Amino acid sequence: MTSKRTTTSRIDYTLVLILFLLFLVSCISIYSAQTTEQYGENFLLKQIVWYVVGIGIILAVITLDAEQLKKISWYAYGFGLLLLGFLVVAPESIAPVINGAKSWIRLPGLGQIQPAELVKVFLILALARVIDDHHQKTQLKTVKTDFFLLFKMLVVTGFPLLLIMQQPDLGTSLVILAIMLGMVFISGITWKILAPIVSVGVTLVVSIFYFVLWHPELLEKYLGVKEYQLGRIYSWIDPYNYQSSTGFQLTRSLLAIGSGETTGKGYGTREVYLPESHTDFIFSIIGEEFGFVGASVVVSLFFLLIYHLTKVGISTRTPFYTYVCVGVISLITFHVFQNIGMTIGVLPITGIPLPFISYGGSSLMGNMLAMGLIFSIGFHSKRYMFSRSS
Repeated sequence: MTSKRTTTSRIDYTLVLILFLLFLVSCISIYSAQTTEQYGENFLLKQIVWYVVGIGIILAVITLDAEQLKKISWYAYGFGLLLLGFLVVAPESIAPVINGAKSWIRLPGLGQIQPAELVKVFLILALARVIDDHHQKTQLKTVKTDFFLLFKMLVVTGFPLLLIMQQPDLGTSLVILAIMLGMVFISGITWKILAPIVSVGVTLVVSIFYFVLWHPELLEKYLGVKEYQLGRIYSWIDPYNYQSSTGFQLTRSLLAIGSGETTGKGYGTREVYLPESHTDFIFSIIGEEFGFVGASVVVSLFFLLIYHLTKVGISTRTPFYTYVCVGVISLITFHVFQNIGMTIGVLPITGIPLPFISYGGSSLMGNMLAMGLIFSIGFHSKRYMFSRSS
């Protein structure tokens, strides 16, 4: 027996609070970063505007229930592929090349938008529908049916991945793979299939690093990999030998975070110049000004967010919603670990922003769209009068 709930009681206020705290951190950090940036723009005002747009996106998505989301999933996925395909053929006057990647569409009077940020969420919806439809149609689960499900997920992921690699955008490509892997592990595919694939994947990664570090000439000879393409890995492993070129940002980031020590230098007291600190390296600002304590607070906020998203995914009784939650968790988790990891030198620099905190309209819209899906799950999930939670 279900219990009736008012509209206001169906809103996820815990998620509202977490997002509000991340909004405050974003505003504080961006305001400090823009005071010493080389652009002279008011990034804070623009970020606030994008947050308002993001709230509008959440309010629109929250009205859609599971069946409506499933119905529009393929349309959204197809629209995303069209945007990515348009980037490939569009002239540079419309799709300019920025930092070596053709990832942006220039909209007159509105600035630039990065379609891949929206495609990440569209892919989550498409994969969730693929998994849900497969289990509804498959009465008897076998290794063959699991292989078929895996094949369908690979195909759905492959199209946007190939288009994104054409830009090229390594960071976004890794996010796409992280989303797919997270949803593969929750899809119910047997470990008889997954275990060999994981083993091959780990072996491949280890082998690549081995040849990069000790036999790069073989990669150049047989795979056509150029020496400059390996520079990002070399500058990650030994940034101080490359601090005048590819290792500059990492060495400056390490200096900024390290100089913040325990409690930081104080708000607005920045001494280390770091390019693009309002976007990909916003965590370095936090580490320098607020130290280990401030950085720990930010990391804790993200852990709370991921923990809450996990609770939502576990509590819902609709499988489609669960798959969506796992996709969103994979998206946010990979972004957080990759961004913070690259600023402290644990992971290579890939240009992935810190969710909800780094400046960027496209990234924020994509993340707010993902949060809109989570709000929709809480808004439309039924509560049972005699359930355990009652």
